[in-house]
Amino acid sequence: MNDYDGKGGSQTAENRSGPTMSVNEPPAKSRVTLEAATVRFCGDSGDGMQLAGMQLTNTSALAGNDVATFPDFPAEIRAPRGTKAGVSGYQIHFASRQIFTPGDRVDALVAMNPAALATNLSDLVPGGVLIVNSDAFGKRDLELAGHTSNPLEGDDLNGYQLFKVGMTSLTRAALKDLGLSTKEADRCRNFFAMGLAYWLYDRPLQTTERFINEKFGRRPDVAEANRRALHAGYHYGETIEAMTHRYAVDPAQLPPGTYTNITGNQGLAWGLLAASHLSGCPLFYGTYPITPASDILHELSKRKNFNVRTFQAEDEIAAMSAVIGASFAGAMAVTASSGPGIALKSEAMGLAVMTELPMIVVNVQRAGPSTGMPTKTEQADLNQALFGRHGECPLPVLAARSPADCFDVAREAWRIAVQHMTPVVILSDGYVANSSEPWRIPKVGDLERIVVEHATAGSNGHVFQPYARDQRLARPWALPGTPGLMHRLGGLEKQDLTGEVSYDPQNHQHMTEVRARKVALVAEDVAAQQVEGPEKGRVLVLGWGGTYGALATAVRRLWQRGASVGHAHLRWLNPLPANLGEVLKRYDRVLVPELNGGQLRALVRAEYLVDAVGLNKMTGRPFSVAEVVAGIEELL
Repeated sequence: MNDYDGKGGSQTAENRSGPTMSVNEPPAKSRVTLEAATVRFCGDSGDGMQLAGMQLTNTSALAGNDVATFPDFPAEIRAPRGTKAGVSGYQIHFASRQIFTPGDRVDALVAMNPAALATNLSDLVPGGVLIVNSDAFGKRDLELAGHTSNPLEGDDLNGYQLFKVGMTSLTRAALKDLGLSTKEADRCRNFFAMGLAYWLYDRPLQTTERFINEKFGRRPDVAEANRRALHAGYHYGETIEAMTHRYAVDPAQLPPGTYTNITGNQGLAWGLLAASHLSGCPLFYGTYPITPASDILHELSKRKNFNVRTFQAEDEIAAMSAVIGASFAGAMAVTASSGPGIALKSEAMGLAVMTELPMIVVNVQRAGPSTGMPTKTEQADLNQALFGRHGECPLPVLAARSPADCFDVAREAWRIAVQHMTPVVILSDGYVANSSEPWRIPKVGDLERIVVEHATAGSNGHVFQPYARDQRLARPWALPGTPGLMHRLGGLEKQDLTGEVSYDPQNHQHMTEVRARKVALVAEDVAAQQVEGPEKGRVLVLGWGGTYGALATAVRRLWQRGASVGHAHLRWLNPLPANLGEVLKRYDRVLVPELNGGQLRALVRAEYLVDAVGLNKMTGRPFSVAEVVAGIEELL
């Protein structure tokens, strides 16, 4: 049912064998083995679709599949129930081979109401499985979703395997003797939907049963209700005659090791914890909550046993200022926000550049400008990260390409911050932050240590010079209270070497140029840019950040057709890799796909005089593989 983007694929039918059935046993059903499958749960924001998707994700990961997910949240916090604006969805692609995306289109769609059906049906493949909660298709429900007639009663859905399931009434019937209110019983419908999907794709129930015990253990009645609903959905699929076969996806051949499922925000939080441990610096995380970055705070606030201090400030300005103070005191200082919050932090980020203190600023990008679409993804903050401060204020900038990559990016950012004594910006985005994939847990002993050297007391009467520099142009990191290292810091220009306030024009010119050269020297401490595919050829696809999955899948599909296409994905955006110019010249054409208006494309054209072509999208959704393939084929 799926190849790399959710279309095509291989399947084998196996008739289930066993003892002869009695007249009361359900009919035998065929079992179809798939290479991959894509499932989407969708419904109102209160229907528990995110929980259903996450449970199917965890179950599939523990079953040994490679998985990739795409959670889709409503942009409004409390959109009217039953309307298209309030639809929430969770898509999971699981496979018996390596995958990079959550799939372009879905093989099975579970729609809990008419609005969910209306907004998601176009993504279901022809002939795909369509499961709807028929109890939710009343007159008022249809009106809220903009339907003039009931789509379940006409011919519009004839092109799909339609299963009309009264999930609400079946859930209530399964729970009728538990003494729950109707409202409480209806909250369990998502577990009924889960159980039916688990039966359809031959998923075990044990993982979700453990989750129920852990989550609802203090409410035995609620735990029992959810457990019953899960089993009711599973057995419904097993007994209904209309569902004549089910599907199975075998485990993937992943590198050996211990795996867990990880989101991008978890990956960043755990990477920060690892960097703190590897450098011996206590972690201080100062922030103000904002979608979609808040889960980093949530995760780190649970880790006080790892010498983590989390501080929720009254606003973004206070958070950034607190992080500067923590860095001055010798901590691994980190803050995170999204584009609107980064705008508020920008003046203090300039102070951090001038004081030349190591810290990390994370921007989990969302669609803008201004408040924009808070729950939707975009890559439109690249220019903000590169240039969004007043004055000549360069900062190293790197971007994570996947949830698992977030762990490595966090450690690399801190290594560069302390080696070069500079703030470092990490770019993530809403898609990377909330999606998930299997991550092989590394052994801490195998991770490279991050060497931190604090200045020590001078000798022989030498006066400490806070802006003396090493071969990387980094100044010393002097901790407050260290004898003999008294010095001044502030927001006014620094005199070279002494750090005293200086209004000398030539000194300002000199310090501005030194700060720029220091950031440029970062290129010597990062890996050369690698290319996947041919080292030279007709088209190079140049990307950055969360577009990696769609780009990697698209070029692999074109390799199967014999196309001469390479793929270079940038981790470092400032400075750009030292060998990037030479890489670009080895290809006839360069395509730059971005979820913005062409910000990297403009930078590449200006820096390397390459006639790069843009593939740009700003819909709040990631690229589909088909969109990227079409863009490459135009150049080919």
